[in-house]
Amino acid sequence: MNVATSADLAPRAPTLGEASVVWAKIGLLSFGGPAGQIALMHKELVEERRWIAESRFLHALNFCMLLPGPEAQQLATYIGWLLHGTRGGIIAGALFVIPGFVVITVLSALYAQFHEAGWLASLFFGLKAAVLAIVVEAVIRVGRRALKNSVMLAIAAAAFAALFAFDVPFPVVVLLAALVGFVGVRLNPALFSPARHKMLAPDLASVIGEGFAKASPPFTATLRTLAIWVGLWVAPLLVIVPALGWSSTFGTLWVFFSQMAMVTFGGAYAVLAYVAQEAVQNFGWLQPGEMVDGLALAETTPGPLVMVLSFVGFLAAYRDPAGLDPLLAGLLGGTLTTWVTFVPCFLWIFLGAPYIEKLRSNRELSGALSAITAAVVGVILNLAIWFGLHVLFREVGSLEAGPIRVAIPHLPTVNWAAAALSIVAVVCLFRLKLGITWTLAVCGGLGLLAMLLPLQQ
Repeated sequence: MNVATSADLAPRAPTLGEASVVWAKIGLLSFGGPAGQIALMHKELVEERRWIAESRFLHALNFCMLLPGPEAQQLATYIGWLLHGTRGGIIAGALFVIPGFVVITVLSALYAQFHEAGWLASLFFGLKAAVLAIVVEAVIRVGRRALKNSVMLAIAAAAFAALFAFDVPFPVVVLLAALVGFVGVRLNPALFSPARHKMLAPDLASVIGEGFAKASPPFTATLRTLAIWVGLWVAPLLVIVPALGWSSTFGTLWVFFSQMAMVTFGGAYAVLAYVAQEAVQNFGWLQPGEMVDGLALAETTPGPLVMVLSFVGFLAAYRDPAGLDPLLAGLLGGTLTTWVTFVPCFLWIFLGAPYIEKLRSNRELSGALSAITAAVVGVILNLAIWFGLHVLFREVGSLEAGPIRVAIPHLPTVNWAAAALSIVAVVCLFRLKLGITWTLAVCGGLGLLAMLLPLQQ
């Protein structure tokens, strides 16, 4: 007589309340970037609670990799939708974002008011060195996954050259890479087939297993979903335009970050150099180097790293408050930026999840994603060099020759203390394997120590 073990029996499906508690826990503990966040969800949802089977979890992750925006937040939204429909998806996705939004808003307010204080400047002096090492690690991590042949390497190199030497806008680089992948997969599918996450273990009986299925919605329901989420996306304009006009900082924030929401393949690292360039040179929202400070803040908060965009929105509105109290304007600017960054994520999931099989099996779409992922390696490399120049040198100029415009550091202005801290950060991250949080803590502490010594002068 065979006796079923606990591993053979699917657990009871959680209630919406039970799931909400777990989503809140994940949101509060989701440090360490997308890799750490996905690992946390895997541990909580696949291994410990068996709410979703291994194969379905990775199946959902592959789908989320096709979408612009933070894949970890979208994965949470998708699994929440599988468990409890639209309400479950909204709760899962929102709780993944809210803790980080609250923390980054508080930190942005403190930064806006006190960033010129000596102790805070010294803290960020150390954190910037850690951020440089973290971005270099991201180049290596994404490169290992994406650059699987010479064609992908060429795409990455072309993306880097387009950004570093020719000032091609980031959205154009993404679109061109997608076009190359879309056409290339027809000519040689083997070169452009995206890497897939492999199953790590056989499936255990789970609430959402291979046999779990949701009925495809009627066409009218799809149109209703599209109308609702697009309406929520543009809703802030109903207040902004009549009260302040399109040319206000708030109107510009909505337009600019809505554009970013549609092209943020590769996460926060992929868009930061472009956002920093626009925020500093075009809009005048930030001072040079402040984007590095924002990423340091985002690295220390839970939730997606793309929350750094909320920091940009806060400072933009704080410094151009349109007649409002600066702190209130900053809060509204950060909230608006968060809104237009994440509302599209819910749109992509609720619109595409019912058709996940068709989307994932589309050869051209998969080829486009593969080429975009390769291009993102070049984009992040450009970000690493951009950060490196602004962290390690006090003055950065440019060399122009026709359409070429290359950033050139003024070598006598090298900051030896920053270089030493960057080496410490590399040792902590790559050699000692301390992880992002401890690397930030060590470098931040050394930055504060540097305040007591004449190292930054």
